[in-house]
Amino acid sequence: MTTPSSVLSDEILGQLEKQAIELPSWAFGNSGTRFKVFATAGTPRDPFEKISDAAQVNRLTALAPSVALHIPWDLVDSFDDLRKHAEDNGVALGTINSNTFQDDDYKFGALTHEDAAIRQKAIDHHFACIDVMNATGSRDLKIWLAEGSNYPGQADMRGRQDRLNDSLQKIYERLSGEQRLVLEYKFFEPAFYHTDVPDWGTSYAQVVTLGERAMVCLDTGHHAPGTNIEFIVMQLLRLGKLGSFDFNSRFYADDDLIVGAADPFQLFRILFEVIRGGGYANPDVAFMLDQCHNVENKILGQIRSVLNVQEMTARALLVDQDALRAAQVSGDVLAANAVFMDAFYTDVRPALAQWRESRGLPADPMAAYLASGYQERIEAERVGGVQAGWGA
Repeated sequence: MTTPSSVLSDEILGQLEKQAIELPSWAFGNSGTRFKVFATAGTPRDPFEKISDAAQVNRLTALAPSVALHIPWDLVDSFDDLRKHAEDNGVALGTINSNTFQDDDYKFGALTHEDAAIRQKAIDHHFACIDVMNATGSRDLKIWLAEGSNYPGQADMRGRQDRLNDSLQKIYERLSGEQRLVLEYKFFEPAFYHTDVPDWGTSYAQVVTLGERAMVCLDTGHHAPGTNIEFIVMQLLRLGKLGSFDFNSRFYADDDLIVGAADPFQLFRILFEVIRGGGYANPDVAFMLDQCHNVENKILGQIRSVLNVQEMTARALLVDQDALRAAQVSGDVLAANAVFMDAFYTDVRPALAQWRESRGLPADPMAAYLASGYQERIEAERVGGVQAGWGA
């Protein structure tokens, strides 16, 4: 079998040891398509059980030390108790995600609404999220807005941008210490004529007016087909405004599939730019999954995803930067491309399996989970679990 040292140097392995990928609590709940939410055996009955499931991923991979929460889906009587439960399971509570897209009042907008009372309701929800952050020790408040319009003339697009900025200012001012506001974008859906935050430029234009602790969140599934996502990664890193990633994959619209499923080479290219731009193992750039597992096992889906990110990070670290730069400077197009492709086509899986074993982790985390008996136990114990996942 290939030894780690023959493929991955000690320096690369040292870099990989720094990798941390936050898991979304909602990945472990019931989820589905736009038409049906599917119930699955072993579904968590409360946020505590979501944390327990997420902890299994970290136990087997050492890649997922924190869990993001979604409010109000993950409201509990005591966040002190939830925080202790997470710590007892070897993980921390991470990003707090707001929800202003499942309330009738927000039919025509939340932070952008014409009615000041509804805008204040949405702002107050974010204030409540900040209270949760204070209780959990979370750093980031992530905001995704399902706001826009369906028809030309329906809405004052400029006025909505002004109202959005005013609302974000009020939320940002409530943050304290090292807390950050991270604004996500999505180019369409559920509004189909215009979306209030459809692209990285709009997100950047909004957060740059707020302050240095307001950042952009890049969701890899939130782009039009053919978009050069790695260019956006480069630009946001260059501007110092890439706050976080939501890693997933899609074939057409936003599918929230296992990261790397549709285009592993794209994931490789993105991670190369993360490394090139100083975003890797950088505490100011948070890596997170944002996925819903509709037909596959929830925990195994998360294990597969973090392993995919690890594998493509290892390949990206294999790129010979000196040879690449020399080819770029000399204008040798094919040589530069060959440097990229040589790294991408290198099979790092045997080396990573041996490295995991050397750290006391299972060589094959997927097989280890199946053999652990955990899935059988939760299916037997959890009756009637209906905790929300995306689409629930």
